Amino acid sequence: MKLSKKSEALNIIEPAYLASLSALIWIALYYLPIGGSILRLILPLPLALLHLRRGTKAALEGIIIQTLLLTVLMGPLRGPLFLFPYGMLSFWLGWSWNVRRNWWISWSIGILLGTFGFSVRVFALSTLVGENLWIVITRASYGLIDKFISFFHSSISPSLFTIQIVALLLIVFQEIVYVLTIHIIAYAIFPRLKISLPHPPKLMSGFLFSDF
Repeated sequence: MKLSKKSEALNIIEPAYLASLSALIWIALYYLPIGGSILRLILPLPLALLHLRRGTKAALEGIIIQTLLLTVLMGPLRGPLFLFPYGMLSFWLGWSWNVRRNWWISWSIGILLGTFGFSVRVFALSTLVGENLWIVITRASYGLIDKFISFFHSSISPSLFTIQIVALLLIVFQEIVYVLTIHIIAYAIFPRLKISLPHPPKLMSGFLFSDF
């Protein structure tokens, strides 16, 4: 009886605690001028940990709690932006690790979710600031292409379509590195919390985890 009550209490406390922790990280990421890269890497981990410890229902409750909390603290637009892609990504990674999906599946779907979430965030922030932020991304893409062309002393002039394709590829590449890094961090940390994760593919484990 006592064990059952303890389990019920933990099922209530852990979603609230880990959702609040994730919300604090999101607020810090949004407002603090330093540490953004580190905060982005650890942002999906609390809710993924909740999924692994308490299951899918608790993870959904945690996401709902966090979204409501952030909506109250940051407003109806900035708060729910956590879902794109970090909320979706944390739920997907927690679920796939919980059911022991291999890294290729969790990684590839995570890249798609990250790319989709990034696009939603760009659209939402463009609406918020009143400026098309995709133009900023395409300018950065053009700058990269221009440096590449200058390096080879070429006179090629890239088309707008080419510039936008390169911008999209840069976003996808960013998500490839980001989601893989989250896998590596979780694989290094979660076993110390007595939570096992699926082992990485042999192709990766030889040179990524030789020191773990």
